[in-house]
This record gives sequence, C-alpha cells and structure tokens, in this order.
Amino acid sequence: MATDIQQIRNIGIIAHIDAGKTTTTERILFYAGETHRPGSVDEGTTVTDFDPEEAKRGITIYSAAISCKWLGHTINIIDTPGHVDFTAEVERSLRVLDGGVVVFSAVEGVEAQSETVWRQADKYHVPRVCFINKMDRIGAGFERVFQQISERLRANPVAVQLPIGEGPATNANGFKGIIDLIEMKALYFDTAAQGKTIDVQPIPEDEQSRAEEWRAALIDAIALTDDEAFAIYDATGDLPADQIIRVLRKAVVTYQLQPVFCGSSLDYIGVQPVLDAVVRYLPSPLDVPPVEGRNPNPKKADKTEIRKPSEKEPFCGLVFKIHADEHAELYFVRIYSGVLKSRSRLLNPRTGAKELVSQLWRVQADSREALDEATCGDIVGVIGPKESVTGDTLCDQQNPILLESIHFPETVISMAIEPDSSADRKKLETTLRLMMKQDPTFTAKISEETGQTIISGMGELHLEIISKRMERDFHMKFRTHKPRVTYRETIPHKIETEGRFDRQAGGTRQYAAVTIVMEPVPNETTLNVESKLKPNALPPEMLEILLNALRDEIKGGGVVGYPLINLKVIVKEIDYREGETTEVAIRAASSDAVRRALHDGGAVLLEPIMKLEVVVPEDFVGNITGDLNSRRAIIVNTEVRGNLIAITAEVALSQMFGYSNDVRSLSQGRASFSMEPLRYDTAVNPPEM
Repeated sequence: MATDIQQIRNIGIIAHIDAGKTTTTERILFYAGETHRPGSVDEGTTVTDFDPEEAKRGITIYSAAISCKWLGHTINIIDTPGHVDFTAEVERSLRVLDGGVVVFSAVEGVEAQSETVWRQADKYHVPRVCFINKMDRIGAGFERVFQQISERLRANPVAVQLPIGEGPATNANGFKGIIDLIEMKALYFDTAAQGKTIDVQPIPEDEQSRAEEWRAALIDAIALTDDEAFAIYDATGDLPADQIIRVLRKAVVTYQLQPVFCGSSLDYIGVQPVLDAVVRYLPSPLDVPPVEGRNPNPKKADKTEIRKPSEKEPFCGLVFKIHADEHAELYFVRIYSGVLKSRSRLLNPRTGAKELVSQLWRVQADSREALDEATCGDIVGVIGPKESVTGDTLCDQQNPILLESIHFPETVISMAIEPDSSADRKKLETTLRLMMKQDPTFTAKISEETGQTIISGMGELHLEIISKRMERDFHMKFRTHKPRVTYRETIPHKIETEGRFDRQAGGTRQYAAVTIVMEPVPNETTLNVESKLKPNALPPEMLEILLNALRDEIKGGGVVGYPLINLKVIVKEIDYREGETTEVAIRAASSDAVRRALHDGGAVLLEPIMKLEVVVPEDFVGNITGDLNSRRAIIVNTEVRGNLIAITAEVALSQMFGYSNDVRSLSQGRASFSMEPLRYDTAVNPPEM
C-alpha cells in the first residue's frame, strides 16, 4: 500500500518569473536522489521544463508534477509557471495543494507576479514557507525583501535563517553561508561538492548579536500563538529548539506565520533546509480540513457533503489539469478520500455521466509509472474519462459529492486563425477543442459577423505558445492574424425598461410584459439577476423560466456582441395572464427588455487595463518612462530595488502589443517586465459600435 498519509506532502513551488523556482526544484530532486546530476534552465536540461518551448525559452509554461522522498516522507511537488500569461497553471495547482514554497529573488524582491501568486495562495488557504533565493547576486538584500513580504503581501513572515554576507562570494562581504536561528549554528555549503557537504560551525562573533536579535523576534512571534510555549518563554526567557519547531508548525498550518529561509539554489546553498522545512512545517493531507461539497441531487442540494482523508471513506477526487495530445488525454487528479483503482467506473456529478478509469499512472514530469491503485492524498494521472473537464469532481457512484470547481480569469486578447487549406478545417476544429480542454483560459469560437474562428487567451505569449504547440504536436498548418483586444460592454447608468411580447398565431394568443431595472455594478464581473416581484405575482416554475431567460440573454453579449460585465438586472414587474403567458412569451419579452435596456442605456465599450511592472537599471529609466508616456500609461509608483528601479504603471492592453521587443531595445536587453489584468475601463479609442 502507499505511504502513510501523515508522511505525504503535496506542495507547489510558486513565484514570479526568474525568481529561481525551476532551479530550486532541480536541486530538491538532486538532493532527494531522484536525479544523478542537477539540470540547468539555461541548458534546457531540467526535469520539470520538459516541453520543447520551455527548454528553448528558459521559462516554465506548464505546471509539472513530480515526487521525491525526504526524511521518510513522500513529497509530491508541482513546479508552476511564473509568467502571468500562464496564471491558470498556478490557479489550478494551488486549488489541490496542501502547502507551498514561495520563492523570491533577493535582488528584485516582491514583484508583480509574486503578489498575484500570494493572493491565489490566500484564496485557497494554502500554508506556505518562503525562500529568498539568489543571495549571491549583486544587489541582494535579505532584510529589504523580508520587509517587502511583510508590507506588500500583508503577511506575517518570521526569519528562521539569516544570510552570512550578501552578494557575490568573491567580495569580502559576499554571501558565504547561513545562520540557523533555531539551533543557533552557522551552516556552510561546499559548492565544489554541489552542496551535499554541509559544515556546521559556531556563529561568527561579528554576527552573534545580529543573530540573537533576530532569534528573539522569532521567539516573540511564535510564543504569542501558543499558551504552552508562552509559559516556557515567560519562565526561562527562551524556547528550546523542539518547542520552536512544534509551535511554528502549528502556526504555519493555521496560516498565522510564514517561516523565511535564504540561500542560492544555483550555487547549491540552502536547499536542504527548505526540504527539511517542507517536512517539518507544511501540512500533510490529515492536517488540512476535510473537503466539503454539495450533493448533486437537486432534492438534496442544500446538504453539505464531507469527505475525510481516509481510505475507508467513499472515493472523491478533483480533476485539476488535462494534458491532451493526438493519442490520449491524461487527467491529473488529486485524491481527497477513498481508494482509486485502475479499471473502475466513477461518477462525474456535474454531468451525471459515468467515467471509466482505464489506466492509472504515477506521473514524474514527462515519464509515467503504471499503478493498480492510489489512495487519498495522492496526485495521479488517469486515462479513460471522456466528458470531464478541468475543475470536475470524480466520485463514487453510490456516494455522490460535487466539490467547488476552479475559477479562471477571463481572456483579454484575441486573434483570428484559419487553416492553410479547407481540407484542414475539420482537423483545426478538433485540435482547438483539445487545446480548450487542456487550457481553461484558452477559448476558440466562430464569429457570427465574419465567420472567422477567433482564439482568445491571456496574452501574446500565451497565444504564441499554443500556436507553436499546435504546429509541433498536432502537425497543423494555419495562418493567424494580428492580435486584438477582447473588449467588454456595460451601461453607464441605471435604466428601467419594459419588454413586451403579444402575438396571435393559429387562434392562440401568447402574451407577456416584463419590466426590468438594469444597473451598473463597478468591479463586479459576475452578472446577477434577481427578482423583486410581489409574492405570487408569477407561478414558481414561470419565475424560474423568467430568471433563466434573463440570464441567458445577458450572457449572449451586448449591443456589439462583446460579453457584458459589471451589471445587475432586477425584475420589477410582470404582466402575467393565465393561459396566455407561456414560456415562449416570457423568453421573448425578456429578450426585448434586455435589448431595449442596453440600447436606451447607451451601452459603452470597456477595454482591459493592465498592471505593468518594469524593472530596469537606472541608466535606462528615462527611455522606459518616455515610452510609457507615449502609450498613455499612468505611472503609479517608482521604487528602488538595490541597483534597479521598479516602475509600476497602469496601461490599456491595446497600447502594449509588441512591448516585449520594444522594452529590450530601449534598455539594451537589461529590463524585465510583467503585466497582468487589473480592471476594465471605458475604452479611449474603441472600434466602431
């Protein structure tokens, strides 16, 4: 049978792009004995970045699952992307993980995507530890980054390590080793032995008072979270190491504190203590609350179903990722309860369909190991399901449960795609369907106006990567057109309208009149429909038809056909006539009311506004800010980060096409930037409505 569930850790390595996630993962696999030599991002030889595009670009695009052993524990690791275009990979990974290691660069500190992944971890209540990487780089600053974690992320970090020196080791005050504040020892890693040899020494005299000061802060922080520890601290003025570890674990699991470590993964310094921390402080599946869902039976919809992490419970798992290719679809499933056996039949409670598990796999990046069964706490690959999509629950047929799905951000950029020949049209449709099944932030649909196939995604890089994969893996030949912004529509003011349907056909009259109030709701992406009708103004089944008709109508888009956002629709009155007010009449009157409201309310186009962060050497700040001003960007903050300047701005996506090339030429290739959706705002130069 599988590992004792208490010995399992399901963790994610998450961070901003270029903070060192993949290098840290490579070192973890090396020290755990999974690999004989650590791979290199620059050489394209890493285990988790196995996709050709990842190796070529030196970035993580797809979240990769891999397992290793450490101190008798099984650690299931998911290495996630840092680029905002692939935020869906982070979102779905965090949904099924029990803990996280958040990596920060000691030079750049807390960056834009650092904030995004931290918010995502908050949303899914993921306990985490922090690793300040790249302490050997020029401009590294441990205390500065520690302060940023506290202030910018509104976190509660506690340092359990301090660096001995900062910057290149060749400098007199360069990064040489680490102070362990729990054991109060200095650790020196032999880089010639690839960090496998650790020399434990007393803390250097010139670092002693600094170490004592930080240790006092650590003990102060954890003693406040535990009565027993506080009593010992109050009586003795200190805490023994075993008490610090016990209390810190409890504080991490309950989201109260985040231990902070430091090192340099590239130089083999400080990775083993992070592995120790995963085992010591991050939760096992038993340490997190049991999953809750609802019963899919409409008659029991208000009943909360609970599944504990036990083999004796009915099976329950969540599909969090699908990898599609020409031959098969591999479903990644996190098992929350029970046992999953190969060649078993499961229920998808969302669709009501029965799904076959024909094969069960332990996935190690791009390699697989066949399994006969897997148990709760495991993350496995499944082949066989046909109808399930990302976010679906799979469960025991006799004990249905529907877990909360995964919610993904909406697309912001689109472009037209067409096959090279009409003979390839069917193949293109099939390939796009597979791409959509694999990536929930990628959509493809046919424009009613032009007949073109429009693909949409999270950014230029996102669409480029998908296009390359379609060419490489599916041997597709196609043409794409210039990317364009995906607009939204709303109304600027509250409006009340009446929709009416009154028709005589075949001697039968059909009639309905619906009065609605449509009003803007700023920063609310969901479209809400509610009723303020008097009780018994409409039979219950007709009221449900009316509300569903209004929901369907506003989901259909606005005046131009772009999706509607920031709206609420209230049903104010209904003129109902027994025998004449039919479902057809209600739907037609609802459609008329919504169309009139959008037209009379003066529907306006909204465009995506992006949060942009550019990190650039001081010499090139003038070039960058001048270019941003020409793009109508609003610079909201400028911050000094070591020898670099971080510029934060808000800018319309329509002004940012091709920016990656421009920013390189403006800074001689020395600037980096990240961009993420911030909000929708009134379009400045909208296309014709």
